[in-house]
Amino acid sequence: MNKEVMSQHVGKIIKVDRSGPESREGKLLAVFEDYFVLLTESDGVMYYKTNHIKSITESSKDLMKLGIDVPENFEYKTADNFHKLLESIKYQWIRINRGGESLEGVLNDVDKEVASLIVNAEVVRFAMKHIRNISYGLRVEKTKKEKKSKKESNDNENNDNDNESND
Repeated sequence: MNKEVMSQHVGKIIKVDRSGPESREGKLLAVFEDYFVLLTESDGVMYYKTNHIKSITESSKDLMKLGIDVPENFEYKTADNFHKLLESIKYQWIRINRGGESLEGVLNDVDKEVASLIVNAEVVRFAMKHIRNISYGLRVEKTKKEKKSKKESNDNENNDNDNESND
């Protein structure tokens, strides 16, 4: 996907790739030279390299919904290109890719060919051309409605457990 095509969808809820382990649904926040920024409910802010994207889907009836409220002043890292983005988050805990070969650790070093991560007591070098996406922990709170339903669900579970212990 090129920058022009992706830019038409900024601010909209899209699905990246139709299926598979790298497929995610979220709000397209920004598009840059060779990557874009997607805010997802489960993984927070994700940075996708555009050359790995097979398809994007937008609901023609605006049926896709994001279960989080995005604050007006929500900030995330940006850079002119993917390499510079990685340079800007050195020494941060990141996750590379979601499926296939996935890796989590502290980003230690970056060059044109390789990103180095510290994983436990090892230094793992990951080929830049095989990085499809990364995330580094920025998340947004779920909507009040979802928080309330989750709390009610937990309260019901606790009541059920109390009733069982009283038997």
